[in-house]
Order: sequence, then structure tokens, then C-alpha cells
Amino acid sequence: MKKTNLKKLLSSFFYLVAGCIITAFSVNYILKPNGLITSGVTGLAIILEKYTNINYSYMYYFVTLVILIGTYLLMGKKEIMKIVFLSILYPTVLLVMQNFEFKFVENDLLLASIYFSIFYGIGVGMILRKGFSFGGTDTIARILNKKLFPSINVSYIMLALDGIIILISAFTFGRNIALYSVISQLIVTRVCDYIMFGLGTKLYKLEIISCKYEEISKFIMLQLGRGVTVLQIRGGYTNDEKIQIETVCSPEQSIRIQKLIKEIDQTAFVKILPMVSVWGRGRRFVDINLED
Repeated sequence: MKKTNLKKLLSSFFYLVAGCIITAFSVNYILKPNGLITSGVTGLAIILEKYTNINYSYMYYFVTLVILIGTYLLMGKKEIMKIVFLSILYPTVLLVMQNFEFKFVENDLLLASIYFSIFYGIGVGMILRKGFSFGGTDTIARILNKKLFPSINVSYIMLALDGIIILISAFTFGRNIALYSVISQLIVTRVCDYIMFGLGTKLYKLEIISCKYEEISKFIMLQLGRGVTVLQIRGGYTNDEKIQIETVCSPEQSIRIQKLIKEIDQTAFVKILPMVSVWGRGRRFVDINLED
């Protein structure tokens, strides 16, 4: 059993290191040499480098350290453990790889933007697939949601934060560079989806039976901005009455729900069903009035 756990731990470690190397490759050898920018902490670090003349890897260390301290003070020790590893590993890989001179794409901003997005999306997707986080704007968004804006969806707060970083980059590096970062962001999101969930369905239906259904329902509605249906069911074998909740969400959101359930109710029973299409109002749903 110990040997299996060690093998699994080593496998995850090398997987994360590979994800960091691919991500750092895209930043060091494509993004920076072409004077491009991205959102998130990486983009913020590059903007700070412009104004302070301090290497962006060191600025990344600084920003993530501030986020780690803020997470510990406002969210607790449990939350900080989810991001501390990558907050140290990724900027270290960034710094080490800067010792090697290499340019993957030169003199073509559009091509550089596309290739950066592909490599960056692959690296980030590999890390998210293992359930880890860089501790960037997603963590800041969760803090703001919990402490200041509980009624606003976390994804909307994160979108606003990334938007602010891109807006600042427009004043720092010019409008065209900021517009390229918007294109990159769209491609990165799509590539991440493919790495994490393959080329199949992009909507899942979750059927969850749990004694913690109220906490799970609030998380789905308030944190993810998804609807929840509550059903009263009866077990065929035990004849006990239970509560089942149902929701339709994206693959990324299903992983976040899974992580929550692991933390609060490991005895929960969850069914995940791929959806071909959903008619209704909501993100990735199809308006039935537009169907022939």
C-alpha cells in the first residue's frame, strides 16, 4: 500500500514539474521575447518588471507570497496548503529556465500569441487536471468572494481581475499587445479544456446524494453560479428517505464540486453523466427558441 502511494506521489510530482516546465517554456521563450503579455499573476509580474526593473520571476515570487499570506490570514491553513507547492515550484522553474537563451518564435506577434497559448494551455491544463492551483487570480477571487462580494460568482470576480490586468497592460505596453492577450486568453481556455477533459462533451449532469446537500447546494449556486434541483428520494434496500441534488455544469466546475465533496463528505454518492445538449437559459445551454 505504501509503495503504491509513493508511486502515485512521484507520478503526480513529475506530472506537475512537466506542467511547470511547459508553462515556463511558453513564458520565457515565446511570450517575453516577443514583448507579449498575459493575464493572471504572470501578466502582473511582467507589468511590475516594467516599472521596477526587477526580474519578473522575482516579482512572481513576491506577488504569490502576498497571496499566500493573505490566504492564510483570511481563508485559513487548509486553503494555503492547496497552493503553497506550486507557488514555490513554478517561479523557481521560471528562474532556472531563464539561464538558457532560446526563442521559439520571432518577428510574428500573431504566431507567437497562438503558440504561447497552446503551450501555456497545455501546461496549465496538466496542473489543473491534478487538482492543484497556481494560487493566482482564482485564489484572490475566492478571498474577495468570501470577504467582500459573497453575492457575486467567483468566476465573474476572476474575470474582472484578469480584465483589470489586461487593461493595465494596455497602458503599459500598448493597445495592440493587450488585444493579443485577449486572443491568447481565449485559446488558453480552450486548450485547457481539451487537456483536462478531452475532446468530448463539455457539459456534465451531476446527481449527488449527501447529508451535506445544503452546503454543496450553496457552493454550486453561489460559488459556481449554477442552478440546483433538490429531490426527495427513497433507498430501495434501506427504505430510508434521502435528499438528492442535481446540477448541470462544465467539466472544470465538476472537478471543483468533486474537491468540495472530498473535503466535507467522503461518504457521498455521486453520478456524473455526460450531456449531449441542454436547452434552457444559462452558460453553454442552447436557447430552445433558436432550434429549428
